Amino acid sequence: MPRAQLLVLQVLVAVMAIGAWHLFSSYRIFGVVVLPPFFFSTPLDVARQVVAWFATGVIWKHLWVTLWESILAFVLGSIGGAGVGFWFARRPRVAAVFDPYVKMINALPRVVLAPIFTLWLGLGIWSKVALGVTLVFFIVFFNVYQGVKEVSPAVLANARMLGMNERQLMRHVYWPSALSWMFSSLHTSVGFAVVGAVVGEYLGSAAGLGYLIQQAEGVFDVAGVFAGMFVLAAFVVVIDAFVSLAEKRLLVWRPTAGEGKP
Repeated sequence: MPRAQLLVLQVLVAVMAIGAWHLFSSYRIFGVVVLPPFFFSTPLDVARQVVAWFATGVIWKHLWVTLWESILAFVLGSIGGAGVGFWFARRPRVAAVFDPYVKMINALPRVVLAPIFTLWLGLGIWSKVALGVTLVFFIVFFNVYQGVKEVSPAVLANARMLGMNERQLMRHVYWPSALSWMFSSLHTSVGFAVVGAVVGEYLGSAAGLGYLIQQAEGVFDVAGVFAGMFVLAAFVVVIDAFVSLAEKRLLVWRPTAGEGKP
């Protein structure tokens, strides 16, 4: 599908969704307002709130705080997950020993950890970063681990026949395989890094998008809550675009979908 056509369809979906929201929250359908504004607000009220935040400059401080927390959580979680995942994949005995503990920790609800991180690290950014790291780490870890394990035995055999040592195998065989899996997880990790930061801010902070949403919710400002969520969604899309750009630069060797077909 041409890129322009895809973009038009994506925008059309958003327009239809917002149009339906406006219709059901602003007009009576068979005598009933399907989405009462008190509970669901309206697109116009949400748009006014977003414009007011940017016009007054209130939003910039909160965006910067959440951005910084999300980037730190994303980078630290990704590096840690990739490193440990690669190590476990290359050391089956180590992986077997720690396997039940990894599964136990991964099964812990992250929201439960938020108050603990706040107790340990305070109300500053590091408690939010720690929560984001726990979300990002395991996504990247499992994908990198699987990516290294999925290396074709035929490719490995051919590489060894060509005389590659362990270091060369790591650079030219294992990491390229792991990168494909890792970048597929990074797109998901971006959202989870932001979720970790925002949930941490929501539970206790003095700045950030989570703080804005929590403050709006505290005074029953539904438009403010939805405005915060829309800004948050746009925020994630922008960060994900940078991940996609890095993916294209680092995985230039990977064939595009459909390449090589007659």
